[in-house]
Amino acid sequence: MPTSQLFNVPNILAFIRLLLAPLMFFLLVDRDNSLLADIHFSWLDYMAAFLFVIASATDFFDGYIARTFDQITTLGKILDPLADKMLTLAGFLGLMMLDRASEWAIFLIITRELFITGLRVSAAGEGLDIAASWMGKVKTVAQMVAIGFLLMQWPGGEILLWTAVILTLYSGYEYVKGFFKHTSVY
Repeated sequence: MPTSQLFNVPNILAFIRLLLAPLMFFLLVDRDNSLLADIHFSWLDYMAAFLFVIASATDFFDGYIARTFDQITTLGKILDPLADKMLTLAGFLGLMMLDRASEWAIFLIITRELFITGLRVSAAGEGLDIAASWMGKVKTVAQMVAIGFLLMQWPGGEILLWTAVILTLYSGYEYVKGFFKHTSVY
């Protein structure tokens, strides 16, 4: 793969998201760390939310730029969903560890994400490309909005979380249905 394809703007934005996810997670779960000892918890929440908003914006812009300027690459097809999952899982797991998100909701979301990732690998083995569906994009936005509300402890966060769970499971159903429609695996 030419270097220009590796280091195009969409891939760089996805890579930035990969770096911001663990930093956000650190701010949420390592609050006893000596580096953070003098910072009030509310400021850690604000910093984590700020990183999350920046990282979420890179998700929108990397896809927009890749499609608009025909910069879709094989690396980008791998990096973008990986970065999305790292970001949302960092947020959900951090929130769960802070006791701001239901363990069951997080379990269902993580299980779906792992299952669909396995399904995509299986599809790739059969030469199929299971691209993100419209419902998959709606699911991602719903998850990101829920994380934002829960990070800031705004009213309605729990309702948004369970809405995201429902959309996550439904989009998973759509992927499974599409997979079996286009594969010889029974």
